[in-house]
Order: sequence, then structure tokens, then C-alpha cells
Amino acid sequence: MAGQIPRQFIDDLLARTDIVELIDQRVPLKKKGRNHSACCPFHNEKTPSFTVSQDKQFYHCFGCGAHGNAITFLMEYEQLEFPEAIEELAAMHHLEVPREGGGPARPSGQADDYELMQKVSSLWQQQLQHGPASAQAQAYLKRRGLSANTVQKFGIGVAPDSWDFVLRQLGKDKKVRDQLVELKLTSRNEQGREYDFFRNRLMFPIRDRRGRVIAFGGRVFDDGTPKYLNSPETRLFHKGRELYGLFEARQQQERLEQVLVVEGYMDVVALSEQGIDFAVASLGTATTNDHMQTLFRYCRSVVCCYDGDRAGRDAAWRALQNALPQLKDGVELKFVFLPDGEDPDSMVQKEGKEAFLTRVAAAASLQHYFFEYLLTQHDASSDAGKSALLAEGKALIGQIPSEFYREQLSDKLHNLIGKPKEVKAAPGKGITARYLPKAQSMTPMRRAIALLLQYPALANSIPQAQELAGAQLPGFDLLLALQQKILEIPGVRTAQLLEHWRNSQEYPILNKLAVWDPQLEPEQIEPEFVDTFAAIEDLYLQQRLEALERTAKLQKLTSVEQQEYVLLLTALKSRKPRSAPS
Repeated sequence: MAGQIPRQFIDDLLARTDIVELIDQRVPLKKKGRNHSACCPFHNEKTPSFTVSQDKQFYHCFGCGAHGNAITFLMEYEQLEFPEAIEELAAMHHLEVPREGGGPARPSGQADDYELMQKVSSLWQQQLQHGPASAQAQAYLKRRGLSANTVQKFGIGVAPDSWDFVLRQLGKDKKVRDQLVELKLTSRNEQGREYDFFRNRLMFPIRDRRGRVIAFGGRVFDDGTPKYLNSPETRLFHKGRELYGLFEARQQQERLEQVLVVEGYMDVVALSEQGIDFAVASLGTATTNDHMQTLFRYCRSVVCCYDGDRAGRDAAWRALQNALPQLKDGVELKFVFLPDGEDPDSMVQKEGKEAFLTRVAAAASLQHYFFEYLLTQHDASSDAGKSALLAEGKALIGQIPSEFYREQLSDKLHNLIGKPKEVKAAPGKGITARYLPKAQSMTPMRRAIALLLQYPALANSIPQAQELAGAQLPGFDLLLALQQKILEIPGVRTAQLLEHWRNSQEYPILNKLAVWDPQLEPEQIEPEFVDTFAAIEDLYLQQRLEALERTAKLQKLTSVEQQEYVLLLTALKSRKPRSAPS
């Protein structure tokens, strides 16, 4: 991309967007007082705790703590990066996304990356139907039991046995040839010779979550080697983040309830042929933390399917370790192991859909596999083994955010070593406490920032006290910056203000303050804010007075300082006694 997206465009985009309408199209909302509510799309719950505020253009879940504006919702719900969320939001309003500095996203004459990838995919699909390798490739697909519908669904094609098929079709322009090399569709050696990267292979396009072709997997249909060849990483493709078949699985149902993780794209395609259309595959790598994070955002239940041999069980353990930091309340992770020498493709061919689904339904729980594996690594009958088991188990369990899973696994761990677990009193009730500022942490400064953030019109209720900018009061600079930003953008809402601080260190606390409930009636809000600000001014005046008194003990005050000292004493004495808001 050539430059950043202008801040003004993002502000305008949020101003045009009604977050209630945006979310309601994906998660049906019900009116509840001034807000709208639903069961949270980010965790499993029966009683709605997900609230959307039309006034603030902001959402918050009191169950899992998810919160943000329209951009954040698209990033979380649709699994988009920030620029992609902006593009998606702009498309809804039929707007083009500008870039600072102007100009196209790429040099003039150079085709869009995604467009070029799709052209190559289409060429290979045409070759499967009419190319010189068509008969051989189609005979192979028939032997594998794949129908024309499945081939079309996954966009399977064939790269002919040619060194320059793609180059001849698309590489007439030097800039496009460079782009083909950058996207790893062609290669260029040290002598400058160019040739196709994929040759004489069945081609499986790898699509991102929006359905755009970002890479390819190639499989030989004869005795060639290597059997499988995937695209190297490019600016479009990062194999540790992408899952083959996820886009296709999401097209089959509006909201995935379960995903089956397998190892190869032939497994995904073969399962889909049998009507099992919720399988995905990692791409030549172990199932990563990013993979697990993506899966748990799209569905509640993830089942990992591996071979039953040592390599399969080791792969399952790596997947479990990467899943632990993503285990929030309401999701589950299970494991199913196939007989030695079998994979999902061969297994579903042998026993059929129903028998295979029975295997999936009987998958081992997280707890079962967690301790089954650990007990193969440590001898729980010896003190040394128990000690090592406890140390490794506690370290792994400590990574889990879900209180339910932590307690369940911790109880089992202590039972295994014969040592009762210490029970600590919970500091508060419910999950919500983790996501809201504690009452005792709501200092006058935080209270003022929270009220101003939630009710931007309050910016006109207090003076622009720039002379106080040097006050040694934590948070005062942020309060003044917030006021200044509000005055610069008439009619600005909470969601837009948060967007201005998205990449700042203050963003996490602003997010929390945006959902803090001041428990005030509408008519009480402005007086409360004015009083809170006055309390902050008192703190500053007292701070300045004490500084002058310390100076007076060391040296004589100047006439200006003496005058300031008298004014401060008079101002503090004339103010009505007040206690800082709690």
C-alpha cells in the first residue's frame, strides 16, 4: 500500500457507520432500554451480556470483556487486519479508500496481487479441462473419488508440464514478471533466467478468509517428487496464519459450530466429498497459536485429527500447547487419533461418513489428552517424577485464560500427585470484574477521563486549562488531549475518539474507561464532571502551593512567586470544601 489511510477518512467512515446496523446484520440484536443486546458472538453464553450502544457507537460484552467500535468488531468477527476492516467498511458505503500521498497502491501498470493470483488460478483450472495433462489429471481425481462439484468448489486445476506456461500467458510486461517472481509464481535464477515455480502438478488454490487466492498447494499425480509443494511465504501468504479450507467451510454455514483440523489439503477435499464440510488443514506446518486463535473466534469446538503414531501424537501435543493461551470460557478442544497408516482421506473412503463422524464425536477431551501425554513424559510413581509433573503441568495450566479450565486441570494435576490444591478466596464474583476498572482505582482523574470519553459534549463544560498542562498529575495530559480532540471534531463520538488512540499506550485504559458505568442519571452527569474537574484543579493548586512553600524554605521567593503564593492561598480558602468523587 502506498502510504497510510488518512485519519480524516477513518473519522468520516465511523461517522457514516451505524454500529447497531453493522452488528445486527451479523448478530441479531434486541432493543433493551437505550442500548441493544444479544448473546455474545465471541464466547458461548445462554444469557445475553453483549451490549451495543447507539449513542457511543461502541459494543461491550460483560461476560468475556470483548469491546470496541465498528472497526474493531469487523477485525474480531470477520478476522480481518486493520486495513482490511477499513476496506470492508468503505465498501459498505461505496467509498474508495484513499492513501496519504495519493497514487495507486502499487506502481502504475502493475496488476493487483490478488487479481494476478486469481488469473493464474483460472488458467490452471482451464488446463484441467482442456490442457495436455487434462486426461491424466482427471483420471487421478476420479481414482481419488472426487466429483466435478468438489473440484469446482475448491478451484482445483493443473499446472502443465512446462517451464514457462504462466510466463507465456501473463509475463509479457517486465513489471508483471517481477510481480510473478515476488508472489512466487515464477522463479528467477542468478543468471536471470525465469521459469514457472509449479509444473506438472494438481493445483489447490489457498484462499484467505475473504475468499481471495493468496497461495497454492501442488500435488504430483504421477511418481514425481516432491509429492507436495506449497507456495513459499510472500507478502500475501503467511503459512503460520492461514488454514486451507476455512473459507470454503464458512461458506457452508453462517456460523461454524465445529471445525476438524487435519494435516493435508487432500484430507480436506476428500472429507468435503463425503459431506463433511467443516475440515481445515494447516499448510505444511504445525498448528500454530495464530491458527488456534482464528479457529476459536469462528467456532466453539475444535477437534484435532492426527495419525495415531508417535509423530501424530507429537503434532497433537504441539497443537495443544499452542491452543492453551486461547482457551477462553465456552470453547472446547478435543483430539481424535486414527489407526496407524491411516489418514482422514483413506479412513473416510474405507468406513464412510457416518462411521467417521462417530470417531469425531468420540474424540478425547482436552483434559484426557493433556494428562495422557504428560504421564508418558513423567513417572508419577516417584517423587522426582511427581515434582517434574507438577512443575510442567502448572506452567502449562498457567497459560490458560479460562478460570474453568484452569481449575479443572489443576484439580486433576494435584489429584495425580496426591497433593491437595490450595484454595484461595476469589476477590470478586463473576468474570466481569477482570474487564472493568475496580472502584478503588477510579481516581478523580480516571473518572473525569471516563465521563469525557463517554459524553464528549462535556468538553464545553470546563475551560481549556492549557496553563495546567505542566501539572505533575498522572493522566492530566490525556484529559487535556481528549478535550482538545473533541473541540476539533464537532459531534465526535466515543468510537471515533478511541480510534484516535488505537495504537497508543493509553488505548487499553481508554477502552476500559469507555465501558465503565458511572451509575448516574442523565441530569447528574454534567454536574458530576464539573465537580470532578474542580477536584482535580484543587489537587493542582495544592501541589503548586506546596512547591512554593518548599522553595521558600530554601530561598526567598521572588515578587512574582510571592504574588502567586498569595493568590493560591486565597483561591483554596475561597473554594467550597469538597471531597474528591469516589
